[in-house]
Amino acid sequence: MKIIKNIVASLLFVFTIQLTAQQTPADKQSEVITIVGATAHIGNGEIIENSVITFENGKITAIDNAATTNTSGKIIDAKGKHVYPGFIMPNSTLGLGEIDAVKASVDQSEIGGVIPHVRSLIAYNAESKVVESMRPNGVLLAQITPRGGRISGTSSVVQLDAWNWEDAAVKVDDGIHLNWPNSFSNGRRRFGEEPGIKPNKDYGKQVEEIKQFLVGAKTYKLSSESTKNLPFEASLGLFDGAKKLYIHADNAREIIDAVTFSKEMGVKNVVIVGGYEANKTIDILKKHSIPVLVQRTQSLPNHNDDNYDFPYKLPKLLTDAGILVGLENSGSMERMNSRNLPFYAGQVVGQGLDKEKALQLITGNTAKILGIDKDYGTLEVGKSATLFISEGDALDMRTNQLSHAYIDGRLLSLETHQTELWKRYSNKYSK
Repeated sequence: MKIIKNIVASLLFVFTIQLTAQQTPADKQSEVITIVGATAHIGNGEIIENSVITFENGKITAIDNAATTNTSGKIIDAKGKHVYPGFIMPNSTLGLGEIDAVKASVDQSEIGGVIPHVRSLIAYNAESKVVESMRPNGVLLAQITPRGGRISGTSSVVQLDAWNWEDAAVKVDDGIHLNWPNSFSNGRRRFGEEPGIKPNKDYGKQVEEIKQFLVGAKTYKLSSESTKNLPFEASLGLFDGAKKLYIHADNAREIIDAVTFSKEMGVKNVVIVGGYEANKTIDILKKHSIPVLVQRTQSLPNHNDDNYDFPYKLPKLLTDAGILVGLENSGSMERMNSRNLPFYAGQVVGQGLDKEKALQLITGNTAKILGIDKDYGTLEVGKSATLFISEGDALDMRTNQLSHAYIDGRLLSLETHQTELWKRYSNKYSK
């Protein structure tokens, strides 16, 4: 009977989610639109004051200073406002979970330790209320990433206004995610261990297991007579550049070992994710042109002897050293906290990084790292009209107030469950 009740509860939960689904996805752009007078933040470090931005059929057709450009189509007066490219959230479980306490609503991991053939895209819920809540802060694209195991699976990049995962897909199966072993572990008394940092005696064995898998994948040849090996097939793109290898590693030794190992194995494109001690590995990162997706800036230090503000300034340290840097948000409450992405970049501005360079950490840089910079990440002629208009500085939570947002030229609804609650309780106390 208890099992039946649980099944009924799960079905009711799913049914409720469908009844209260997100706003209907926007229709395809049907007319020329021109935004006039705003300060345009291009996403590559440049600014155009008093700009004119025109887009048609989902693509930007003109961008220049208002004094030198003709206007056409529907005119949006944005004097005194700011225009930004849509912010991009990498390494995210958006759409793979709704309520952490309801197991039936979470689909971010699969059983198995080495499962590169598991594709996160097909589990993506385009009607997630959490996904919907990203758009009012300017987060319009995300890399949907699996969790768990040694090799978690394959991620894909999506836009955040779609009917289903097929409509949402921007870049399908962009990379494989490897959780590099920890060289040290922290003993926990509740498991009968002595507390404190100690070497991981299985570190070498765990690295060797990764090596054996990649050797097998590299030498795997599919023929009509052979049995398909799905994990090997999914990994072939690592060696011809079709897929990137996202290595989740924090400590300096692990980053160095991971980069050295991947290059010895012939992996074409590597990205470090997390990279807490990446500032200690600058030389090897620069030597191999390895970008880093840095953990959220608004967090506490990992080690007791670290400066309290180290997480705040790590992106600046890496950027100043010439590393290509983006910001990610994995960790506690990551799906809900993803809407704070612009403010993570704003935190780095507070550490002395130029504001336009900080903007690149969540726009142009991230687009390059994910391999979608041909169409997204910056405001340039020929690229997707994925952008938004903000009343003020979008990296400041006090002035990040969107009036318009577009994905591929489609005007989005900025209404969410949160905005409904805000209006409801604003009216309560205004009476």
